[in-house]
Amino acid sequence: MKNYKIQKYIQNIYMYRRGRIKSEKLLRSPPASPFQGLSGGEFRKCFSDLILPRLYALFFLYVFLLLMVLIITSGCSAAKINEITDRTGRNVTIKGSVNRVVSAAPSNTEIIVDIGQAHRLVAVDRHSADIDGIPSNLPLLDFFYPDAEVLVNLEPDLIIASGHNATGSGEDPFRLLREMGIPVVYISMSKNIEDIYLDIEFIARLLQAQTEGEALINLTRSRINEITQMAAGIEDRKNVYFEISAAPLMMTFGADSFINDMITVIGARNIFENENWLVTPGAEAVIDRNPDVILTNVTYIDDPIDEIKNRPGFNHINAVKNNRIYSIDNNSSSRPSARVVLALRQMFDAVYGGL
Repeated sequence: MKNYKIQKYIQNIYMYRRGRIKSEKLLRSPPASPFQGLSGGEFRKCFSDLILPRLYALFFLYVFLLLMVLIITSGCSAAKINEITDRTGRNVTIKGSVNRVVSAAPSNTEIIVDIGQAHRLVAVDRHSADIDGIPSNLPLLDFFYPDAEVLVNLEPDLIIASGHNATGSGEDPFRLLREMGIPVVYISMSKNIEDIYLDIEFIARLLQAQTEGEALINLTRSRINEITQMAAGIEDRKNVYFEISAAPLMMTFGADSFINDMITVIGARNIFENENWLVTPGAEAVIDRNPDVILTNVTYIDDPIDEIKNRPGFNHINAVKNNRIYSIDNNSSSRPSARVVLALRQMFDAVYGGL
């Protein structure tokens, strides 16, 4: 009977809280406390049988609701979607954090290393194998024909590709991976040194390393500005031929290339500055333009300088007659990253000396 009274008392309080019993009614007829007349043992038994279970129920309900909130919040955070536009103007969707990165070009790898994010790399292209600072034993990918199965098994959060990757087959080598949902961003072929700064800023933003990216840009810009200031006082600008592929398939760069911009930075003039991007000149075109200095970054033949000297008709070129042919570091002159500074210093020293 006493338990019934206590249950009724609790029920009245519950009904009041739910608005089903008006407070005026309770005030007019306040219920007598059901605990009156209970001994200590009876009170403890009533408390443990009726009230304590309800307190436990409320506690576990609170814990359950809290856990649900945490699960929903963390799920929303993990599923966070980041919509970006890559350096080629393509829209790319990246889900979640970027912790596992594949770099498909050595210039991208150098930037990633130089902003202190090499620990995120899970694979690189085979041309990146000689870059100091990359983790050991990384899988090496073909630059033009990457193995899709290997890449899928690596479970990358992001693939950072280059405009050069498509020059092997003429098609997007990562199309299948993109269709499978793996995000791929592209770094376009740099047209000038300013593009290199934008590439650094873009990659740093992707990897949440904006501070490191800004520091690298500022350091590179200051070093290049030193060379620009020295070149500003040069009145006798030299004509330069920069060769990236030896005879019989001679190749160089014209306008809209960072090599052309580098020649301008050192205060010289590219003899093919009026041609568009990649140029395949014949020997006669080089002889007719008669460069004062010839620079080459060719490394796949034994003696590129001697090969140039002994080409038919090249003995009439001023650079050959005056022995002004120089080798420039291949990596720093062919990879648009902060490391172009080395090539710029070599180029300035070769053309004008005294750096």
